[in-house]
Order: sequence, then structure tokens, then C-alpha cells
Amino acid sequence: MAVTQSAWERVNMTMSQMPEPPYYAVIFTSRHSDNVAGYAEMAQQMSERVAQQAGFLGVESARDAFGVGITVSYWSSLQAIEAWRQDLEHQQARALGKQQWYHYYHVKIAKVERAYSFTHPDFNV
Repeated sequence: MAVTQSAWERVNMTMSQMPEPPYYAVIFTSRHSDNVAGYAEMAQQMSERVAQQAGFLGVESARDAFGVGITVSYWSSLQAIEAWRQDLEHQQARALGKQQWYHYYHVKIAKVERAYSFTHPDFNV
């Protein structure tokens, strides 16, 4: 999977800011269609909007050259996840995704019970 440097930087920054478990992860896997006009702009808008949502903790995302992507967003509670799902602008973005931007997507919600990480001492972000 090809991941841009900026995506890796976001992953590293997000993981270093995560709270101690438990918290929740929404795992969104998808494949882009051939028509992604307007997708980048909407993704930017949703990134800005979700960052303002109560209970939102962070996000990691990567997409390969074939359009297959995985985005994992982290949340403090199931109620916070549901509030984001009910957000009207997010609902509009999801509708456009179904109509235009995705061949498919899958959503899974999981409770993170344990988390740990490693960073090599020679790695500089």
C-alpha cells in the first residue's frame, strides 16, 4: 500500500496523542470509483468538521494506487460515534459517496481494550 509521507506524519502524531484505552475505533474500508470529482474537497471539509465533534480522538488513513483505502477514526464513546453518524453534513457526504465516489465500503466498530506502540530511536518525524 502506497502511503504518502504526510499520511505517515498524521498517523504518528495521532497515535502519540491517543488516550489510554478503552476507547472506540470506527474502521472504514473502501474502494474509490472512477469518478472522484469533488472527493478531495469533501474529505477536507469532513476532516475539519469531525475534528470539532465531541468525543473525536483522532484518525489514521491510507489509500493505495488502486483506490483501496482504510480509515480508522477513534472515539471516546459509542454515543459520540452515533452523533457523528447523525451529523447532517456527514450524512450528505455519505450519500455522495454511495452515489459517486465508492465502488464499495465497509464499516466496523470496535472497542480498543489495549494499545501499545514502538518507535525506533533513530526515527525522526
